[in-house]
Amino acid sequence: MDSLTQIVLGAACGEIVLGKKIGNKALLFGAIGGTIPDLDVFIGKLLYNNEIQAMAFHRGFMHSILFAFIGAFIFGWIAYKLYNTGKRTQTTTQKDWIWLFFLSIFAHPILDCFTPYGTQLFAPFSDYRIAFNNISVVDPLYTLPFLICVIVVFFFKRKNPKRLQWTKAGIYISTTYMLFTIANKFYMDSIFQNSFKKANIAYKRFSSQPTIFNNILWYAVAEDKNNYYATFYSLFDSKSYTGKILTIPKNHDLLNMEEENLKTLTWFSNDYYNIYKKEKVGTYKYVDLRYPMINPEDINTSVFNFTIFFENEEWNILPFDGTPPNKEDFAKFTERFWGI
Repeated sequence: MDSLTQIVLGAACGEIVLGKKIGNKALLFGAIGGTIPDLDVFIGKLLYNNEIQAMAFHRGFMHSILFAFIGAFIFGWIAYKLYNTGKRTQTTTQKDWIWLFFLSIFAHPILDCFTPYGTQLFAPFSDYRIAFNNISVVDPLYTLPFLICVIVVFFFKRKNPKRLQWTKAGIYISTTYMLFTIANKFYMDSIFQNSFKKANIAYKRFSSQPTIFNNILWYAVAEDKNNYYATFYSLFDSKSYTGKILTIPKNHDLLNMEEENLKTLTWFSNDYYNIYKKEKVGTYKYVDLRYPMINPEDINTSVFNFTIFFENEEWNILPFDGTPPNKEDFAKFTERFWGI
């Protein structure tokens, strides 16, 4: 999920392990641990000159179970050596620090698995990306109550039992909301299945996910041999099926998608993508159809799109290259959210 959410979750892990011993410093170190996996965004840009490879590196090995174990010992040992000096000698153990970093690092990719982006939890042994698609990458209803509880913890002394009570309250509230999103996912899937059937769309697979910042308005994309079909459904809709369904041609034959970098790009999109030529010769627009459009009636308002071009003997992309959504697009999104 977003960085703030991971910081809050990591801070809660830090409080559980070392809050009684080092107070608010436990929140800080837990937050650091919760941030570590996402440093792969910067490391990927250092390791790769190609944007496709750098993008594929994110949520890879540094989001894996194996990295959680390795990172816990490395960062736990470093933190123990740096912290247990002077008057703080004997206040904590190396085991405490290893456990703190394991929980905060491991909780990060587990939480990410619930989002649509996908997490390579078993890297480097498998590049399979786990994505349960039940919560948006940014969802304030998950984050804000949890954040408030963690902030309250700051105002109690380290041995005050209310610190742990507020930490647990944040975990319980966020977990309860997560369970709601999972149940909502099953409900929405049934709505979309019935909607595609009602529209006589013989799809071979489909994918659904909530739109950004909420779990009310959902998006689904279905696939048959030649096309994709995109549609939205809101919990505020009065009918038990979706409204307008957009037909999107695949156009997969425009490029040889078996080329190494392009194959990586299609893997990243879980093969939900379409392509069309741009005005500039040799460039193409690639739209990752797993993610919804801002304007539910216009595929061109998809934010998750790239310009593909061939340079230095390989295919590369300009990420998120397109016309920014306008006020009318956001107005359409808001209308669809309320079931209008």
